[in-house]
Parts: sequence; structure tokens; C-alpha cells
Amino acid sequence: MKKITAFVSALLAGAPLVAGAQAYPAKPVRIIVPFAAGGGADYISRLMGQRLTEPLGQQIVIENRPGAGGTVGTELGVKSPPDGYTLTMISSSYPVLPSLYKLSFDPINDIAPIILVAKTPFIVTVHPSLPVKTVKELIAFAKARPGEINFASAGTGSGVHLATELFMYQAGIKMNHVPYKGTGPALTDTMAGQITLIFGSVAATLPHVKSKRLRGLAVTSAQRITAEPSIPTVAESGLPNYEVLDWSSLIVPKGTPRPVVDRINSEVRKVLAQIDFETRLQQDGLAAGGGTPEQLLDMIRREMEQWRKVIDAAGIKVN
Repeated sequence: MKKITAFVSALLAGAPLVAGAQAYPAKPVRIIVPFAAGGGADYISRLMGQRLTEPLGQQIVIENRPGAGGTVGTELGVKSPPDGYTLTMISSSYPVLPSLYKLSFDPINDIAPIILVAKTPFIVTVHPSLPVKTVKELIAFAKARPGEINFASAGTGSGVHLATELFMYQAGIKMNHVPYKGTGPALTDTMAGQITLIFGSVAATLPHVKSKRLRGLAVTSAQRITAEPSIPTVAESGLPNYEVLDWSSLIVPKGTPRPVVDRINSEVRKVLAQIDFETRLQQDGLAAGGGTPEQLLDMIRREMEQWRKVIDAAGIKVN
């Protein structure tokens, strides 16, 4: 009789948790973007937020918290209550953080991964005043005039920064790094001619290439993008071993109930499977993500080791 009573008590104790998970969400959900407005992660967050409002039955609030290569906003998200009401849209710069910053959180053990949302290459773009129209011409110009090209990034250690560092390493050139607090302001100064070059995210940069405010030389993926197939890849333009992809993924703090994680994962996958949404992504040069939380965590671990080697080889440090 005591065993039966204990069993019933355990079931009753767990009931509120189950009910709470089923009722989620009961209030608006915020997505923290640890970068300035106008960048790739910001674009994806707003696009996905619009599509999640109806299935979740709650408003999705996008909150930009840029600073320190994404560490400011990411720390805020990771240290939020683990209740599923604060999501963080991390990018490909996330695996770089432990190699450059003294973090107040563990980038693996303090998070609960949800899903890879989208992936995209960068576009190697230059201001029209720079007299180069191909990657080969860019490399030749940089070699002939060392120190004359300034390149912008979304911050030291950002995906934009490391993609450019890897490019310089393989091409045997050196350009001057000018870090910004996000892709948006970096693009603004590049279009204004204050900066010469940027490896911009496709979603944020392609419209400016199409409007001729910037010149697109190449994309950093292995294949050309559907959104602008006339732009060649870096690999076919002279650096055959070069490939870098930017990506955006959702995470929540460790301890977030697994039913909540699974609910968000499921709803995001449904959005990614919508034909019109997939078409929208392709038009903007992106590819839909997907997969399980475990697959996302494995990817983060792999890239942490990959970029640690690049950072060590390039001697990159945060000032």
C-alpha cells in the first residue's frame, strides 16, 4: 500500500510540470539577437518570429543586444530563467567566443540547443571605387598595395571577421581589420566608402549588391546561390579549398524543460518546411536548417575546435 501511495504522489507531483509544458507559451516570447539590427541573425530572427506568432499563439519580441562580439546578448540569454520565454539566436560566431573571450558562462554546458534555423554563405563585397571585379584581381591588388584595403566585420571574432582571416591566410595577403558592433553598421560604412571591403551575410548584403551600391565578387559557399547565380564562388575564383558558411540557431538556458525545447523545435521545423518560407529563404540566398537539438550541439562542438585552430594560426586577440 505504501508503494502505491508513493507512486500516486509522484504522479501528482509531476502533473503541474506536464500541464505547464502543454500550456507553453502563456505569455510573449522574446528572441535575443546579440548583434545590431540589420545583420543576418537579426533578419532571420524577425522572419522566423513572424511565422512563429500564430502557431505559438503569442507575440514574438525581437530584442537586439549587441556588444563584445556577441557575448553581451548571449550572456543575457544564457543567464535568463530557463522557462522557454527567452530564446537566443546565436550565429556562426558563437563557437569562436571561448577562444577569444573570458566568458562568464559555459558555451556547451550552460545551454540547451534547440535547432539550426538557417545557413548561408557570405558575399565578398567591395565598394565600387575599388578597381577590382574578381577575387583574383582583389588578391593581386592587395599584394601590390599592402595595407591599403580596410575590411569591416561585425566585431572581432565574428563570423565575418574569421571568414576574412581565413581568406587572407589562404590568399597570402594582409588587409586591415576594422571591427563594428554588427553587420548593419559595418555595411553602412562600406557603402559610404569609409571601408573598402566586407564579407557580408547574403540576406543583409545582396540587396545592396543588386542596387549597385556594393560590388559582389564571390560567395563563400561551395556552390553558387540561387538568389544570384551570376556571382561565382571563392573556390572557383582561385582559392579551391575555401568554404565558410554563416548560420543562425536558437538556444535556451540549460534547465529549460525538454517538452518546451521539443515544442519550439517542432514549430520551427514546420515553418522551415513551408514552401513559401523556403522560397523566401532561397531568394535571399539562405538555405533552411532543421535537425535535432543534439545535432546542433555536435555542430557547435566541431566548429569550436575548427576556429580555435584558425584563431591560433592568425594570432587573433580581442583588444
